[in-house]
Amino acid sequence: MGGTGVVLAFIGFIAFIMYFVVTMFADNRFKNELVTEDYYGAELLYQKDINKLEKSKELTVNVNYLRTNDGLKVVFPKGFDYTEITGKVFLYRPSNKQLDFETSIVSLSDSTLLIPDKRLVDGRWNIKIDWQYKGNSYLFKESIIY
Repeated sequence: MGGTGVVLAFIGFIAFIMYFVVTMFADNRFKNELVTEDYYGAELLYQKDINKLEKSKELTVNVNYLRTNDGLKVVFPKGFDYTEITGKVFLYRPSNKQLDFETSIVSLSDSTLLIPDKRLVDGRWNIKIDWQYKGNSYLFKESIIY
């Protein structure tokens, strides 16, 4: 009778595992695709970001940032005509997607861009600055603690 119990326990365990496998594949709540629909288009965008990062490494001084009482100050390289700098700043909050936002870089009054303190909460942020100057595209990416 001992061998029969082991076989029944083994069959029960397999049935238990199969139940969860079938449930995971059949239930729409568990559809987490890691592959994008437009895989090649996404790959091209990723390659463009790599090219922008490489172009940024050629700069003697890259974009920088500092925290002030008024907010996060993004400082563009000195020597660049700030009136010709355009682009976007993306701020992503890994712990709360609702706090994510982006702002455009248009008509700077000096070589800095201030992101107001009221838009940022303390903690970790991922900052991505995609900017252009005289036909060249640059990218600055970093994780910061605000």
